[in-house]
Amino acid sequence: MRTIRIHVELPLAIGQALDLPAQAGEHVARVLRLTAGAPITLFNGDGVDYPAVIQSVGKRDVQVRVEAALPVANESPLPLTLAQGVARGEKMDLIVQKATELGVARIIPLLTERSEVKLDASRAEKRLAHWQAVVASACEQSGRARLPEVLPAIPLEHWLRDLPHDGALRLALLPEGTHRPGELKFSAAGGVLVVGPEGGLGQRDTAALTDAGFTGLRLGPRILRTETAGLAALAALQALHGDV
Repeated sequence: MRTIRIHVELPLAIGQALDLPAQAGEHVARVLRLTAGAPITLFNGDGVDYPAVIQSVGKRDVQVRVEAALPVANESPLPLTLAQGVARGEKMDLIVQKATELGVARIIPLLTERSEVKLDASRAEKRLAHWQAVVASACEQSGRARLPEVLPAIPLEHWLRDLPHDGALRLALLPEGTHRPGELKFSAAGGVLVVGPEGGLGQRDTAALTDAGFTGLRLGPRILRTETAGLAALAALQALHGDV
């Protein structure tokens, strides 16, 4: 039987009775159609699953009781940051969702030389909230109990200016890259992977990345779409250096 996992932004403890937040409660009652006595699992991003039992289901609220606290140890030992050129619409949602399933630790939406998506302050804030919701949903499905961090969209040059020198391997996915995934050596700091948007990384982007110490990574002889490239690279890196 599939475990129903629900993300809540609340502190959780054994024995605690609580009302689910409105959106989560509506999902449990109206979409899943669960009733009193049904088991569910709550998580809030602290690395622990909290098995719970539904106590009551009302028209506007769902009350549950936390029964246990079970640490979850399924995070990758390879911390990877995906710095993704913002793609249009559902493509970006797919990238965020699947990167979360693949165990990425952090997602940074980048505005690059060839970005087709333009975000003013109001729209950027809404998109960030939307991507964070996509991450939470992907964690519910994939069994992760820690949510990857999603940062606000930022121009590539601004991000590079403040990028810390923390020992993480700096990689940029490029058709002309000279390194293959199997050749890489990671430290405990993991890596940062930059992927361009639909039009790829421009010459100015590539020059800025080179100046910042990024190495070109190549997956193979075929040109991949932006919604394929980063996910393929993450899967390869996890298989070779992370979830092994």
